[in-house]
Amino acid sequence: MVKKSLLAIGALLVLFPTLAFADDPSVAQLDMGLNAIWIMVAGVLVLLMQGGFILLEAGSTRMKNAGHVAGKTIFTLGLCSLIYWAVGYGFAFGTEASESLNKFIGIGNFMFEPSLAAGEGEGYPTSIFFVFQLAFAAVSLSIAWGGFAERAKLSAYLIFTVIFTAVIYPIIAHWIWGGGWLATDGAQDYAGSTVVHLTGAMAAFAATILLKPRIGKFNKDGSANEILGHNQVFTALAVLLLWVGWFGFNAGSALAVGDGFFGYVAFNTQLGAAGGAVAALLISWLVKGKADITAMLNGALAGLVAITASCAYVEPWAAVVIGLVAGILVFFSSMFFEKIKVDDPIFALSVHGAAGVWGTLSNGLFATEELVARGVGKPGLFYGGGGEQLWVQFESVVVCGAFAFAASFIVLWIVKKAIGFRVTEEQEIIGLDLSEHGNYGYPEQMKKAGTSV
Repeated sequence: MVKKSLLAIGALLVLFPTLAFADDPSVAQLDMGLNAIWIMVAGVLVLLMQGGFILLEAGSTRMKNAGHVAGKTIFTLGLCSLIYWAVGYGFAFGTEASESLNKFIGIGNFMFEPSLAAGEGEGYPTSIFFVFQLAFAAVSLSIAWGGFAERAKLSAYLIFTVIFTAVIYPIIAHWIWGGGWLATDGAQDYAGSTVVHLTGAMAAFAATILLKPRIGKFNKDGSANEILGHNQVFTALAVLLLWVGWFGFNAGSALAVGDGFFGYVAFNTQLGAAGGAVAALLISWLVKGKADITAMLNGALAGLVAITASCAYVEPWAAVVIGLVAGILVFFSSMFFEKIKVDDPIFALSVHGAAGVWGTLSNGLFATEELVARGVGKPGLFYGGGGEQLWVQFESVVVCGAFAFAASFIVLWIVKKAIGFRVTEEQEIIGLDLSEHGNYGYPEQMKKAGTSV
């Protein structure tokens, strides 16, 4: 009986390949299914980064604004989704424009209607690609909110969400990812150090200039007062959530599981983040005499931002170097912005701006010939490419940064003149929880402490 059972099992094992593939989809279809699953998971990871932004901004600001931070993030994510569906995706990835116009903006796919399944020649359904790209747009928008923190009207968030998601972000995304003129030049920005992070940071910069510093941030003599966030544990947890979500951000941008290259991208991402965290803590310890936790958290994020452009183009040792430099850069950058009286509560300009610039430029130094062959552009300076790729990277940083800043500044200046951008002094002192929403995020603590917190 046992022999018969073993023979039967043996026969099934011999016949398994034939049975398994007799009625099942082809290998290509299986690959498409796996790709679709991975991109969807990656998109969800990036969307969950919004939870990290809620904790980061809430923890880095005062208790009286915590509920406002959480609520406006969910509201703007919803509005961003609708606007990106209606027009933003079309301007970023539309293909109906003439060849000359397509260099600058996409046209088509407005009020996007996704495919139900992968079509001929596609590796995944367009619905999944849309969700993935939407998540990126939402992250860039959340970065911009760093410049609005603790003093902007809710109505300004609404208006800016519409314009930023409909026009500003999609145009830059099209230039580099949608077949625009920078893509033609060979700009390397694998997952968005420029497209997502620098764009959001420049919008935040425009906001901080127009809003001016928070009450009590700077003294008459120009010296700065430290306005501490209310929960450093929130900020640490936020960084961890963003760190994990970043694997969807970077590794998801492979858009395939095929040869496992997404694992290499994830590997470099981890090294870059680690380098940033360690470097920022050590430099703060050396300069201040104390190991600054906020600096370390900013360093981890800066390492992630910097490696985002180069994670698919550089070797692991270069990923470490990119992270280390980003950690040092974010520390001194934050000190510089405070010295010139720019009030940046969430350190968006340093973490996403300065590190975004460095990460994009680093491809012009460290991109290897072998890895570039998988993507776009040419090798970096240290790999025999000369200065050509470095120039293209510099070009993309300057043009995208300038456009994001100028467009955001114009929009917010109009908002300021038309309806007002900043809440009143009384509303700012009371806190945005109460003045904009009628209740506190921490009602028991705030009623006990009064409105001076």
